[in-house]
Amino acid sequence: MFVKPEEFAKSGVNFALFFVNTAFDGIERLALLNLAAARSVFEASLSNVTSLLGAKDVQSLVALQKDLAAPSIEKGMEYSRNVIAIANEAKDKIAKEVEVQVAETNAKVNGLVEKALASAPAGSEVAVAAVKTAMKSANEAYEGINKAAKQVAEVAEASVVAATEATMKAANVAAPKAVAPKAVAKKAA
Repeated sequence: MFVKPEEFAKSGVNFALFFVNTAFDGIERLALLNLAAARSVFEASLSNVTSLLGAKDVQSLVALQKDLAAPSIEKGMEYSRNVIAIANEAKDKIAKEVEVQVAETNAKVNGLVEKALASAPAGSEVAVAAVKTAMKSANEAYEGINKAAKQVAEVAEASVVAATEATMKAANVAAPKAVAPKAVAKKAA
């Protein structure tokens, strides 16, 4: 298997194009998400101001503010989940492509090394063994780094999920408390 240097260069250019296209796709999706979130915040703010202006007394104003806070928290959490999903999809696409490129490059380099070592002069067995050991060590190091990176990503995702759940529980605990002043105000009336 003879590999020309042009093939390595073409492979590198193709990977760079893939990386750029994947990054731009993620950026485009993030920009659309940000525009939709900005529109939603603007519309909700107008609605909230209108509702707050209709409050008759301080108690109803406080109760209304608490009622309006829970949906805002939920929208913020949904936005965060969408951002994380976009980032994870881009990361997964790139990671998969990196694995493919590394495997292909390793196969090409191994072929070149095997061909070079086959034509090595007699008595160079030690050098041949050293080259093979170095290549094996490099592959094992890459695999170790790849596994560690995946574990870090899994821990980060689990932390985000736990934080999201804790925030939603806190928001749900706050929401029933917000309803209580309304009930008290109705009973008093």
